[in-house]
Amino acid sequence: MKDILIRLKKVFSILIVLIGPALILIFISTRGCKHKFKELDYFGLAENYTFFDSQGQEHSSEEFKDHTVLINVLQPSCPYDCSISFHHFNHLIYQKMNYKSNEKGSLRIITFVTNGEGEPIKDISSIQQMLFDQVEGYDPKVWMVASGEPKKLFNFSQNNSSLLQEGDEYYGGHAFQELMLLLDKKNNLRMVLPGNSEGLVRRMSESIALLKKEYDKKSIEYLKTE
Repeated sequence: MKDILIRLKKVFSILIVLIGPALILIFISTRGCKHKFKELDYFGLAENYTFFDSQGQEHSSEEFKDHTVLINVLQPSCPYDCSISFHHFNHLIYQKMNYKSNEKGSLRIITFVTNGEGEPIKDISSIQQMLFDQVEGYDPKVWMVASGEPKKLFNFSQNNSSLLQEGDEYYGGHAFQELMLLLDKKNNLRMVLPGNSEGLVRRMSESIALLKKEYDKKSIEYLKTE
């Protein structure tokens, strides 16, 4: 019996040596730990904007003050020829995010339609129908198709670089047609990325999630002060 107890003590001592440091690390990481995450940068206040939907109803930026807004550009040739990767945009952003939520800060998408050469068009019914046909669970109140002038909205400059660059390397000769703008509920630009590759669309999806965390954190802090 005494030999058994000695052996058990040795086994226990070995387990403490092997597992102890890991247990200490787990304790430290879960006790008194504050949730930290990177907040998106601020790139300036976006221009107030207006547009018409496919039913001819006018909308303005004032309607979206309680929502995250993602701006992008499509063409009537979509989904086969688009300035952004339509498939990835649909699956990595619209389908992935909690887009049907009515809570403050929830996502709204506004897609301006151009003729492919950067000019807006009035008849956007083909794009509206394409979204109904191609996008599972499509909700036109969440992903809105817009007829309007997008260039004014994309008129941001920083470090001597403009989003309104032109050149043969861009879709239709205009860089803004490839871009996605992420606006917070106060209409501040928080992220801008091209949408013409899976990796960049995925990164925008992650940015939307970060912005939601920012809202959640502020909501918790506000409740603590009540």
